[in-house]
Amino acid sequence: MDPLSALRDFTVRGDLSKIVKIGDEFRFGNDYIFPSSASTAYRSKQGTLYTLETLIYYINNHHVKHTEYLQNARTQKIPSVTLPDRKPLLEYLQGRVSSNDAIESIVPQNSKVGDVVSMDIEAYRPEEPGFNGVRIETNDGVGGNEGLENGVIEKIDYVALERPLKDRESLLECRSRDFYGVLVAATKREEERQRLESQQRKDGLVANRRLMGSDDRGGFWKEGEELGYESTPIPKMHMKGSKVGEGVPIILVPSASQTLITMYNVKEFLEDGVFISTDVKMKQMKGVAKPDCVTVQKKFSRERVVTAYEVRDKPSALKAEDWDRVVAVFVLGKEWQFKDWPFKDHVEIFNKIIGFFMRFEDDSVESAKLVKQWNVKIISISKNKRHQDRAAALEVWDRLEEFVRSRSHT
Repeated sequence: MDPLSALRDFTVRGDLSKIVKIGDEFRFGNDYIFPSSASTAYRSKQGTLYTLETLIYYINNHHVKHTEYLQNARTQKIPSVTLPDRKPLLEYLQGRVSSNDAIESIVPQNSKVGDVVSMDIEAYRPEEPGFNGVRIETNDGVGGNEGLENGVIEKIDYVALERPLKDRESLLECRSRDFYGVLVAATKREEERQRLESQQRKDGLVANRRLMGSDDRGGFWKEGEELGYESTPIPKMHMKGSKVGEGVPIILVPSASQTLITMYNVKEFLEDGVFISTDVKMKQMKGVAKPDCVTVQKKFSRERVVTAYEVRDKPSALKAEDWDRVVAVFVLGKEWQFKDWPFKDHVEIFNKIIGFFMRFEDDSVESAKLVKQWNVKIISISKNKRHQDRAAALEVWDRLEEFVRSRSHT
């Protein structure tokens, strides 16, 4: 019996406790002995065969959280089972499925099993070259060898019986494709990415120069048409007691690092729909000064619309006419954030500016207790499920654009 089948048999029978490691080998009760480093017939999705030691450690620790399991396996210097392989491997070892695509046939059908050598168990030496597994036969007739005396070993050379299915070169082969074609495609994608980033920077600069009052058709941004995009209006924000604000709308974010959205990560969140913590971004930008202004656009929607916004975190640097362009603010949840703002209270602030409060979905209610008293939209994201960030970013954009449209008609 091969190592994988033996482990499955003991798992189904509930006899895992009978598998004992002695030195560099595993003893399966009085039935089998295999080297701990023996390769099994279970191939990972990464293409390598799992060793017996890896599978035994996993089946004994499958209930442990994956991150903790990886850390423990690394500490004990045992190769780990990857996350995609965990469930199908567990189902097979526990007998819930009879087979799966990851299992390879090591012993060909109708092939002759290796030579059988009778020997005393004390005379067995695991370091014997060319030996990949042994089976201990007892006098109870296990395996149909009733004629063998008690304490002899049927020695099977599993390495000699293995047949290669793929080699390194065949794994690298792709039908109708070559690496030159892949390289060309990757180069084109990189050039397109750089072109788009350059275009977006240009769009932001043009938006800053073009004021709504210079357009006789209602303030539409003509430059967008020149660049091949559909133009979108930059709204006029009517604010009581001040002139009409014209130009690129402004979004304010807190300068405090304890908030989720800052000048460091706002671009990735609003443009790409991906949340990266401020700490991580600060490490990536080590030695680079924090920008005073960041231009963001809603570029991951299907609409070919250029909507440029300026993001700033220094309200004290805004001029009176700049405040007329402020359309949104990410709130910290602290009163002092609004000190010296040109508004009389929170009611006026969040009547003329839409507020967003970003929080982790499992944070305590107390963290948003004060914010719930304000007219602010609470946006929750997961600490670990990054694929959910896009939905949160889209919710910010949808609410922001709806607010801007409503303000442009007042």
